[in-house]
Amino acid sequence: MILIIDFGSQYNQLIARRVREHQVYCQIEPPGIELGKIRELRPEGIILSGGPSSIYEAHSPRVAKGIFDLGIPILGICYGLQFMVDALGGEVIRSDKREYGLAALKIRKKGGGVLAGVEKKTRCWMSHGDRIGRLPKGFRITASTENTEAAAAEDAKRRLYGLQFHPEVVHTAEGKRMLENFLFGVCRCAKSWTMKSFVLDAVEEIRGTVGDKRVILGLSGGVDSSVAAVLLHQAIGRRLTCVFVDNGLLRLGEAEKVRALFGKNFRMDVRFARARKAFVEGLKGVADPERKRKIIGRIFIEVFEKEARKIKGAEFLAQGTLYPDLIESRSAFGGPSAVIKSHHNVGGLPKKMKLKLVEPLKHLFKDEVRLLGKELGMSDDVVWRQPFPGPGLAVRIIGEVTEKRLVILRNADAVLMEEIRAGNYYRKLWQSFAVLLPIKSVGIMGDQRTYENVIVIRAVTSEDAMTADWAKLPHDLLGRVSSRIINEVRGVNRVVYDISSKPPSTIEWE
Repeated sequence: MILIIDFGSQYNQLIARRVREHQVYCQIEPPGIELGKIRELRPEGIILSGGPSSIYEAHSPRVAKGIFDLGIPILGICYGLQFMVDALGGEVIRSDKREYGLAALKIRKKGGGVLAGVEKKTRCWMSHGDRIGRLPKGFRITASTENTEAAAAEDAKRRLYGLQFHPEVVHTAEGKRMLENFLFGVCRCAKSWTMKSFVLDAVEEIRGTVGDKRVILGLSGGVDSSVAAVLLHQAIGRRLTCVFVDNGLLRLGEAEKVRALFGKNFRMDVRFARARKAFVEGLKGVADPERKRKIIGRIFIEVFEKEARKIKGAEFLAQGTLYPDLIESRSAFGGPSAVIKSHHNVGGLPKKMKLKLVEPLKHLFKDEVRLLGKELGMSDDVVWRQPFPGPGLAVRIIGEVTEKRLVILRNADAVLMEEIRAGNYYRKLWQSFAVLLPIKSVGIMGDQRTYENVIVIRAVTSEDAMTADWAKLPHDLLGRVSSRIINEVRGVNRVVYDISSKPPSTIEWE
């Protein structure tokens, strides 16, 4: 197990993912973690992340200095190296020249440690405005760049290593090898983090937490809640009750698919709350996207609470919270508090209904959840489902949401999905969907003038949704989509393709 201390780096989740890609479990903790807790975790190594602060600032984040006396190998990255230097009696000063982006790295010391086997000349990714002025006693420089003499340093005797650059990003040519060296060469970790081992541990933990009590889960049909449901069902069987709220804002056939998969195939206890009318009436006359989200969230909670109260003996509420949500919600120096997806978020229900939370996926990243789904025997259709917004089609209808407009968008979206799958592009895309605009355009159909709706097609590629590029779909595929939508979806006479990337645009339109 590797412990990662979060100093607020934009890359700390990426560090964790890189470690887990090597089948080594890791955990991110804030710098306020106590030494006793570290001993209790018994990590084989510690990584000190980067961060936006300068170590000489009054309120810069720090972990207890005693961490260096635990005898545990430590790797400091960027700010993590600077903290290590400062804590052990060295000096960190402001750089005359800040260094951001790619830099040529020259290895000064061949041998073992983090830089074992790394080419003498390679490239790395820098992002810092401070530098090491004086190293602590026992340290020596192992690599340099033109602007940064101490680009890497080590006290091999104490197994303390530091990199001023970021090995976790793909721009650092041999970053993967450097992390491998730390994990296996220095820390002697074993490759024991697999989804098979996770399932065994998670089932045991769920049973220990829940005991003989009942659990309620808000099931959306998305990847996270679906995998959580199957995992919980494996652990406690019929003592899990899933509540599916049919809000009328779903894709074509979505409710029926959920019923077939979880009710018939997995034989789960799934309660269906039909509330289409409540949601559509609640959205009547509302065009502002933020108001839409709030209205949908409020009605969802009302419907869910009403259905959940019918389930006698329930003491736990399950949610599909993922590790990034958990990290952000408790990060003292990182990003904003987590905003858990609205189709998982049941507001104040746990407290209001006196329910205890159980979050079986809270230590997993999205890609790991997909792997877990496969381990649990779930189909690719569910495991590789593209992200779908909690408020559903309401945020893909620009302007007022009505039954008529929902039918148009739902049918157009169904055509798009059919063609994307038929062209074998579904798994290649992060998201693909249709958007209904609040404008109409002139057209000619059957020698008659028409004035009908415009559909936008959006398809993007991405690794994590932080950035995204518009997908370069084949023209013949786009042509089939356009032709079918105009011919088959009554009320549409024009289809356009969104070629905006994120940033500056967002993936969704609202």
